[in-house]
Amino acid sequence: QVQFVESGGGWVQPGGSLRLSCAASRSIISIFSMGWYRQAPGKQRELVAVSNSDGLTNYAESVKGRATISRDNAKNTVNLEMNSLKPEDTAIYYCNRFPVVRDYWGQGTQVTVSS
Repeated sequence: QVQFVESGGGWVQPGGSLRLSCAASRSIISIFSMGWYRQAPGKQRELVAVSNSDGLTNYAESVKGRATISRDNAKNTVNLEMNSLKPEDTAIYYCNRFPVVRDYWGQGTQVTVSS
């Protein structure tokens, strides 16, 4: 069993930036593809960004050019930096393996973008 703990969320004004971090309870970050996901109120959870074990990345169209996913294998963390935040980025952000492992969902970290 693996636990992911997300942090770094908060309230930010439109146009602002945030850096989210995800720590794993076991040393798996360097082995598997990892993803950041988000769930907005009343919507299904969606994939935001993926980083595979070779370092290749991919992003949802809605965040492309505004988001950067990165991993620190030594610290066993995966991070998501988001810039030029928009109100529609408001959601709970989660990390998980990609593809997801249902039992690995953590509590997530809330990101609220509003003026």
